[in-house]
Amino acid sequence: MKKHFQISSFFCEPLLKPLRLNATFFVFMYVLGVLCSVFTLPKSGKDGLYDNLFPELFLDLYCCCVVLALIPEKIRIWVKRILYVVLYVVALADVYCFVNFDTTINPSILMLIGETDAREAGDFITSLVSFNVILSKVGLLLLFILLHAAWAFMQHRGYKLNVKLPPVAGAVVGVLLLASAILSVHNKVAMTQLMTCSTIGEVEHTLTRADHGQMYLPIYRLAFSVYSNELAKRQLTSLKEATRHIKVNGCSYRSPEIVLIIGESYGRVHSQQYGYFMPTTPRQIALQRSGLLVPFSDVVSCWNLTSFVFKNVFSMHVEGQKGEWCDYPLFPSVFRKAGYKVMFLTNQFLPEAKQAVFDFSGGFFLNDPELSKTEFDVRNKQLYTYDDGLLHCYDSVKTQRGAHNLIIFHLLGQHVNYKDRYPASQAHFWASDYEQRRPELSLRQRKILSQYDNAVLYNDSIVDQIVKRFKNENAIVIYMPDHGEECFEGNRGFICRQHSMAIDYDLARYEFAVPFWIYCSPKYAHLHPDVFKAISMARNRRFMTDALPHMLLSLAGIRTPYYHAEYDLLSPKYNQNRQRILKNTTDYDVLKKEHLKKVIQTKAYAE
Repeated sequence: MKKHFQISSFFCEPLLKPLRLNATFFVFMYVLGVLCSVFTLPKSGKDGLYDNLFPELFLDLYCCCVVLALIPEKIRIWVKRILYVVLYVVALADVYCFVNFDTTINPSILMLIGETDAREAGDFITSLVSFNVILSKVGLLLLFILLHAAWAFMQHRGYKLNVKLPPVAGAVVGVLLLASAILSVHNKVAMTQLMTCSTIGEVEHTLTRADHGQMYLPIYRLAFSVYSNELAKRQLTSLKEATRHIKVNGCSYRSPEIVLIIGESYGRVHSQQYGYFMPTTPRQIALQRSGLLVPFSDVVSCWNLTSFVFKNVFSMHVEGQKGEWCDYPLFPSVFRKAGYKVMFLTNQFLPEAKQAVFDFSGGFFLNDPELSKTEFDVRNKQLYTYDDGLLHCYDSVKTQRGAHNLIIFHLLGQHVNYKDRYPASQAHFWASDYEQRRPELSLRQRKILSQYDNAVLYNDSIVDQIVKRFKNENAIVIYMPDHGEECFEGNRGFICRQHSMAIDYDLARYEFAVPFWIYCSPKYAHLHPDVFKAISMARNRRFMTDALPHMLLSLAGIRTPYYHAEYDLLSPKYNQNRQRILKNTTDYDVLKKEHLKKVIQTKAYAE
């Protein structure tokens, strides 16, 4: 005789039918969704549960039950079993990643999995059943799965859950569905936008919006990660094709030692070298006074996002040329093809599990194993708390240099959080130092401002140490940050950057105008007076950093079809009238001209 657990009368039709046919599925998957959200809450406690978790999860599962209800019963049983396996496995993987890597499933983790060999896969599977994992939140999730399995066994033995509800239950479900739909429609639209982006860069830019889609369930995070990797794969395919056909017609190696330092989040207005009221760059000013360092007065970045900057700066493609950045080879690959040995020492772009989409987007083409081999001879294998770690890293690998070298330092620089970018013992500026110059700022704001300027000062010490390592060699050193940064500029009242497509002059000058200088060692200046003279003559030329590779190729003496003199800052054929288009939308020089016109009109009106 069959045993029954009776709760009430009968389900209401038709709104209740999907739930009646899939009651167990709905209940266990709803609890699973809540558990995964709770188990993956950030340890910092700054972020709580997704605001719309409960109604949106109700809506999603109800829609899933509607689809299941349309499937014939014999097939529906197997479809649900497949869904159970998929959803539970993905949930376990998501929580496991959070427990071990402090991050849920993301594109970087998926990329790393794709590069995992058989031995590493075996080690991973072994770790899944380790004692520590069983005692973690992963173990709690496994207990929940066992509970579900026990209930399924009871059902198989004849136990039934007959849920009978009064007719009013149908109306309640209807109200809940309507409310859930109203609350969830915005996120569904935003999720759709993310999952229909045409490039990984577009995905990243979409994620800079405050109202971007929330992939609040493990299965959604997996789908997003798969889609992001597929977008990256498309661009990698184009890049690899361009790399296979690199043409180099010869090389004079006229600069045997080329050093490129790429900074991070460094607005020109915070550089003492460019007139800032705080002594943030004393070492660079000393190098400038020696006559060997030449600062450039009018340089802008093409984007205010690191990943976009890297794609545009590393590619031989220049804004205005046909095609995309990935249709052209990367300049390190051209250098290697020409016979240079290339070192890339980065404090940001290493493949890691806990890597945001921004770093994934900026580093996927540098970290792809096949492309990396074509670009670099030497790479660092770890990240450092402070940028002085890159100095020690270089000291340990400098013996691997060749006769001709391109050495790229990619700093963490002044990336938020600013107070984490320099050792506390090297703090020089304090909130009280800004009371007279920035009285309109609150104590908290002045404290943050002092931390940013301390990061700028620490950056000054790092680039100075890099220069010192090459001062006795036949070397040329180029410094440029990826983009600017705002730290309570004027009356704007915020830090970091804005990522809307609308760009006004204030946003342009604070977030796109960057310091840029070239240093020649005494030996280099003596052996290459023509280059040194060209640098001095070009110091006031307008320049956008997407064209940097053309200057680098010229300094190396590499002859290739990818080089164009009109983009080479040091060439007499350089085109100073080239439009400097920010974020593919806004002409920087038009903004600057309009701003100057307004200033003149304001002064005339005042007089």
